[in-house]
Amino acid sequence: MAKTAPKTLKRTSRQNRIRAKVTGTELKPRVAVFRSNKHFSAQVINDAKGETVASVHSRESKAKSKGEKVKDLGSLLAKKVLDKKIDTVVFDRGGYIFTGVVKAFAEALRAGGLKF
Repeated sequence: MAKTAPKTLKRTSRQNRIRAKVTGTELKPRVAVFRSNKHFSAQVINDAKGETVASVHSRESKAKSKGEKVKDLGSLLAKKVLDKKIDTVVFDRGGYIFTGVVKAFAEALRAGGLKF
């Protein structure tokens, strides 16, 4: 069995703690984010049915920097979700600290018209 880095264990425990409190419904789905060193992705999930409503990945953006890609993804996801007649979501930061690209993504979602 491979050893897991302490940083990963901490993030996983934070993620489980958040996930126990945050769930998505049909009227108010959950926006789950994932970031790696190279990419960023997010999906809007209806936990009641267990289905993904919409998703975006950093490969979809043509911007050069990661920050610009994340802002593009936020506006793109907001547009996709608003097209499905959903305007309120629950934000699940996935155990990541609410700074940097996670915060920029959340602000882009808000600027795109989503409420959370």
